[in-house]
Amino acid sequence: MAHSPATAEDITEVSRQLGRPARDIVSIAARCVCGKPTVVHTAPRLEDGTPFPTTYYLTHRGATAAVSTLEASGIMAQLQQRLADEPELASAYQAAHEAFIRDRELTAKSLGLDVPEVSGISAGGMPTRVKCLHALIGHALAAGPGVNPIGDIALAACTWSPNKCTCESF
Repeated sequence: MAHSPATAEDITEVSRQLGRPARDIVSIAARCVCGKPTVVHTAPRLEDGTPFPTTYYLTHRGATAAVSTLEASGIMAQLQQRLADEPELASAYQAAHEAFIRDRELTAKSLGLDVPEVSGISAGGMPTRVKCLHALIGHALAAGPGVNPIGDIALAACTWSPNKCTCESF
């Protein structure tokens, strides 16, 4: 999916969503249907030098609240079991891991950064674990349907939808 440049208004909104100043946003990777940021694409190394492997960061308050509730429901253990039971799902999840790393490496290269500390590491437990649905759904929203199957499954199970604006509720 096409990411869009982050405007000053976007940075202000993301800061409001996070409750702190937004840092090192490369672009807006996904937006609410109303146009506000939902997922930011961050630099792989923060301005202060800290490696930041979570390339796609879910910021929308409604989404993050719903994903936290989903995580508490026990779905991560179910998804982890599905990876063990379904070789095709596990293979697709491996491909999502590789796509995530490619995205981050391309970003690092475009910014002239070298981040060996996170080489080969993706996010959310990929490629063998289901650890953080916020990261997996963020990747699914940023990359589009079919790239991260666990993110897609979790998004479908979530009470929040990228197709209905809830920005004013949060």
